Amino acid sequence: MKKLSEDEVQKKLDKFEGWTFANDAIHTSFQFANFKDAFTVMTRIAFEAEAQEHHPNWGNVYNELEITLSSHDAGGVTEKDFKLAKAIEEIVEASA
Repeated sequence: MKKLSEDEVQKKLDKFEGWTFANDAIHTSFQFANFKDAFTVMTRIAFEAEAQEHHPNWGNVYNELEITLSSHDAGGVTEKDFKLAKAIEEIVEASA
């Protein structure tokens, strides 16, 4: 998969509220009502990531989830990252 240029990444990010681009990756965070809600969403994302064979770098502290997406074999952000980002957004939205 081809690494996207910084301009291509920024243009695609216009469709993703709360996501940023830095260090050859796209980043976001979400806050939930409590740890259980955050972990439930993480579990749903994990199943989707496994289905897409693309896994986020992420961290969770209590009710906050931080996510970083990058295609390591391409050395940066690819279409694959935006496909997973879209799925993440849909999962989070459905849990709200």
